[in-house]
Amino acid sequence: MFLSHAHRMPALAAGTLALSLMLSACGGGSGSSPVVNNPAPPASPEPPTPNVGEPAPEPEAPKTVNLTWPEAYQRDADYPGTVTLPQQLITMRDGIRLAASITLPADENGNAVDGQFPVIATFTGYNQFYSGMILSDTTLVEKGYAYITVDMRGTGASEGSWQAFSQIDHDDIAELVDYIKTQPWSNGTIGMNGASYMGITGLLAGATADPAVKAIFAVVPMGDAYRDVVFGGGQVNAGFIPLWVTLVTGLSLIPTPVGFDNSDPGYSLTTLLQHLQGTLTDFQVPVVAGALIGDENVYDTEFWRIRSPIEKIDQISAPTFVVGGLHDIFQRGEPLIYEGLKDHTDAKLLIGPWTHIEGSFGSGLPADGVPDLASIRLAWFDHYLKGIDTGAEAYPPVTQFYKGEERYVTAADWPHPQAHAETFYLHGKPLLPQLGTITHQAPAASYQTSLLQTPLNGLCSASASQWTAGVLGMITPPCAEQDNVVNLLEAVYTSEPLSEPMAINGPITGQIWASTTAFDTNVTLRISAVDEYGIARPLTQGIQMASMSANDPQRARYMDDQLIQPWHPYSAESKRTITPFEPFQADVEVFPTSAVIAAGERLRISVGASDLPHGISPIPDLLASLLGALTVYSTPAMPSRVNIPLVPLDALQPAD
Repeated sequence: MFLSHAHRMPALAAGTLALSLMLSACGGGSGSSPVVNNPAPPASPEPPTPNVGEPAPEPEAPKTVNLTWPEAYQRDADYPGTVTLPQQLITMRDGIRLAASITLPADENGNAVDGQFPVIATFTGYNQFYSGMILSDTTLVEKGYAYITVDMRGTGASEGSWQAFSQIDHDDIAELVDYIKTQPWSNGTIGMNGASYMGITGLLAGATADPAVKAIFAVVPMGDAYRDVVFGGGQVNAGFIPLWVTLVTGLSLIPTPVGFDNSDPGYSLTTLLQHLQGTLTDFQVPVVAGALIGDENVYDTEFWRIRSPIEKIDQISAPTFVVGGLHDIFQRGEPLIYEGLKDHTDAKLLIGPWTHIEGSFGSGLPADGVPDLASIRLAWFDHYLKGIDTGAEAYPPVTQFYKGEERYVTAADWPHPQAHAETFYLHGKPLLPQLGTITHQAPAASYQTSLLQTPLNGLCSASASQWTAGVLGMITPPCAEQDNVVNLLEAVYTSEPLSEPMAINGPITGQIWASTTAFDTNVTLRISAVDEYGIARPLTQGIQMASMSANDPQRARYMDDQLIQPWHPYSAESKRTITPFEPFQADVEVFPTSAVIAAGERLRISVGASDLPHGISPIPDLLASLLGALTVYSTPAMPSRVNIPLVPLDALQPAD
C-alpha cells in the first residue's frame, strides 16, 4: 500500500520539524579549496609578421555572452498526481542500510505510473521521512520525474555512524548512484538537487564522474569547509557548527516507520544505539572536543580536504547551477565552485542578498527579471535530463544582487570582468579609535590605535546573524542591519562622503599592520556603508588569527598587482610566532561581496580583535590572546590598507 507525504507526519515530529524549517538547509563539514591564482597577466608576445602578399589574419571576434534572463520557464504537468512508496532500505557494500523515500508520478486514481523516468536525487542528513517535503522539490514528479531522497549513513533513519562527507560518504554516494541507475522506475539519468548539505552531496555525486549524473542544482553549497565555515581565519566557528551538529544529531534520534515497512520491528532501536555510539565515539563529540582543545585538525589536514567538494571540482562534468548568498555561511566558497566548474562544464552562478536560510529557498524571487528558483530548477533539469530546449544553457553566467542598488545585475564572469583593484589606506587618530579616516594616500605621519582584545565582540552584528544561518537576525533584526554597535569596540576608519557612487565586486583583502601585548590575537575587518544619518550598513567581513596569517603568494589572487584574496596554508609549518609588542602584518581575507555605496555615503572599514560567533580561538590560542591589547599601525613603514575590487557604474546597467 502506498503512503503519501501528507498522511505520514506523526505528532512526534512537530517540534523537530519546526527546527528543521528554521535550519532546513544547514549543511557543514569540511575541506580545503584552492584559491585561483590570478596575478597580473604577462605581456603578450608580438604577433608574427605575415608573409608578403598575404592578408593579416582577422582578429578573433569576442564571444557573445547572454546577459539577459528570459521569461520564467513553465510547462504543464505530465501527470495528475504523485505517490510516495513505503520507506525503502538500501543495503551498502558493508551491510549498512540507508533509508530512502521514493516518490513517483501517479495517475488520476493515485496509483504509481508504470514506467522509467529521469530521477532527481537528494542525499540528506536531515531525516528524509520528516523533512522530505521541505527539502525536496517533489513538484518535479508531476513533470515526469522520479524522486529519491536518501538519509546518509548515520543520519535520519539510516544505520551506521555519521561521518559528515568523509570517504565513506563518498563511497556511499557512488554506490547510491549505481543503485538508482538500475531501479525499475529509473531510465538511468540522474539530476542532483538540494540546498546546503544536499547541495554538497550533489556536488560529491557529480565528482564520482559517473556519466549517469547529468545535471546538478546546488543551492548554498560549501566549497571549502575549513576556510568557508569550520575554521574561518583559523578560528573555531562557534555559531553555525553547534547548531548544525545539534540539528543532524537530533533528527537522527527520531524513529520512523522504516523498520515496520521492511519487516524489521527492532530497526529503530538498533539504529538509535548506533547513532548514539557514533555521536560519542566516532564523530560529533570527538571532533568538536578536538577543535576546542586544539588537536591536529585545527590545521587544514586531510581530514578536512577529503570532505571538501572544491578538491574534486575538476572531476565534475555535469552542468551545474550554483546558488549562493551575500550573507550565507558559504559566501566565500560559492563563487569559487563556479570558477572551478566554468571552464569544463556549463556552470551558472546566482547570488542573492541572503543568509543561509533565505538562500535555501531563493527568498524574494522572482525579482528584476530573475525567475524564482523552482522555475530555474525545472528548466535546468528539463534541458539536461529530458533534452527539452528550455534555454537554460543560455542563462547569464553570473547574476548577483548588489546591496545599495538593491537589485540583481548580470555579468559574463566572476569577479566582474571590468573589475579593477583600488587600495584604501587607514589613518588612525591618537586616542580616538572611532575617528580614523580613509584615503587613497599612504600615511605621511605615524599614528597608532589600540583596543582591548575581548573575545566577545560581534554578538550584535550582521556577522552574528550570518554565522547562525540567519537565526540571530530573526531574533534581533536591529543588530543584523547595522554595524554601529559592534564598531564601539573596534578601530573605526571612515572616508569623506563619496562624490560619486562606488561599486564593489569580488573578494577583499585587509593588509593590516598590528602588534599585541599578548602572544596571539585575532584581527577582524568589517566593510560597511555609512548613510547620512550615521547608520553603518554592513557589507561583508573577515577574521584572521595573527599566528595563522602566513600568505602563499603562488595560490593567492591578485588584481592590478594588488592582493585581493590571500591563501593561508593553515598548516603547523606555516604557523607564525607572535611576539608581544612586535609588529606583524596580517593579510585578512574578507569574503566577497557585491555592493554599491551611493554618492554622499561614506565607506567605513573597522578593525577589531573579535567576531563572535563567527570565530573563537581554540582554547590554547584563546589563552595566549587573553588580557591583551591590539594596536593597529598607520605609518609610512607600516601602512595598514585594504584592497577592494571596484567596477564602473555603467557596467551595472541592465542589459538591452
